[in-house]
Amino acid sequence: MSPEDRRRQLLGLGLRMLVERPIHELSIDAVAAEAGISRGLLFHYFPSKSAFYDAVIDAATRRVLRTTAPDPDATAEAAPTQFVRRFLEQIERRRDFYLALVYGTASVALGGDRVVSLRLTFARQIAESIGAPESEIPLIHAWTAYVEDRALQWSDPAAPDRVTIDDEVAHCVAALEALRNVTTQERDDSSRAG
Repeated sequence: MSPEDRRRQLLGLGLRMLVERPIHELSIDAVAAEAGISRGLLFHYFPSKSAFYDAVIDAATRRVLRTTAPDPDATAEAAPTQFVRRFLEQIERRRDFYLALVYGTASVALGGDRVVSLRLTFARQIAESIGAPESEIPLIHAWTAYVEDRALQWSDPAAPDRVTIDDEVAHCVAALEALRNVTTQERDDSSRAG
């Protein structure tokens, strides 16, 4: 196996195991054993346990971003709907995984700002897909936090009176439109006053 193939294999095993347990419970010995290599050889590909954990979390983060991204050719109207629906579906399928990835203690220790970075990447994707100016990225960033919170509440198995995914998507998209309208109105008011 080439070094790049072996590295990919080890990350894949780490990702699969991350779905089953928090990152801090991910056993280097178990990953190495499943790959059919020694623990020492794993450290040939990743210089430390922390570096392996960080690489697994980065790969998981890239997977979430890829899974939730709007289609490259999505219209400005369709892109937020695609993002929200895909995000809700991702959280519904892998709620515990997402919580462990973004809020787990090892994730915080490895990358303290991982939540902000993930939301900012979501915001930049949405801003680009809807043609929003750079000045709206903080607003869209805050909206992604809102969508995340709604998704975690909506996907909670104990949540009473859960609405349909279509209703939740419509609510979140309407919230973005309302926020953008307020910002546009404030900008217009400011330019008229100046």
